[in-house]
Amino acid sequence: MPAGRRGARFLPLWNEKFRFACHPGVGCFGECCADLRLILTPYDVLRMKKRLGMNSSEFLAQYTLLDWEENPWFPMVRLRMREEGRRECPFLTAQGCSIYEDRPGACRLYPLGRGARRGHLPDVEEEFYFLVVEDHCRGFEERREWTLGEWLEDQGVLEYNAMNRPWMEIVTSKSANLRKIGEEHRAMFHMASYDLDRFRGFVKKSSFLKRFRLEEDELKGLDQDDLSLLFLAIRWLKFSLLGEMTLEIRH
Repeated sequence: MPAGRRGARFLPLWNEKFRFACHPGVGCFGECCADLRLILTPYDVLRMKKRLGMNSSEFLAQYTLLDWEENPWFPMVRLRMREEGRRECPFLTAQGCSIYEDRPGACRLYPLGRGARRGHLPDVEEEFYFLVVEDHCRGFEERREWTLGEWLEDQGVLEYNAMNRPWMEIVTSKSANLRKIGEEHRAMFHMASYDLDRFRGFVKKSSFLKRFRLEEDELKGLDQDDLSLLFLAIRWLKFSLLGEMTLEIRH
């Protein structure tokens, strides 16, 4: 997910504090919500479609586009910007974000970006954060100071990170199995990742429940618990695409 537009500067952030605030009184208010290529995660879609009272298929058709640039194996989903003017976010109003409590994780993180690098142990990546400084942004001139931990907690980033981590393990995987995927696998990935209501119908109407053994609480959650269903979908993708034994096969 891009952390900023072309021309942005990226400054490493370690233990030092940074100054930032965003509110309608800041002169650039809303500028960061225009002309974006904003990749959405499955948890983003889950929260947004529930907030809007839509099913996942309706949400995807109205508010998203497929993006083939972000991942070599699978199409990601990105937010569809308004066509006119500055190509603003469809949820931006004069007062701010109309779905603020359920805004995407990338919006929560801004003006920070997140990356990963190889750590001291083989095959272990360490997470790091950096400041995204764009010329238009006046938020850095505000007096409010933050540590990295304070910002992540205040903006709800830690919750989103935890919810996104199992899915990110799939899209960042270097498994040799991914070299064998075809169009059927890509369609499966898109449905299970983003079109959760369609995945619910697939689980109920296909041979899924005859093939895999689910816990009682998972069976109960099929109808009402979107989050439980999302984690089931991710386990299915890991089983089917990466060859991980994340589901128990009935004998």
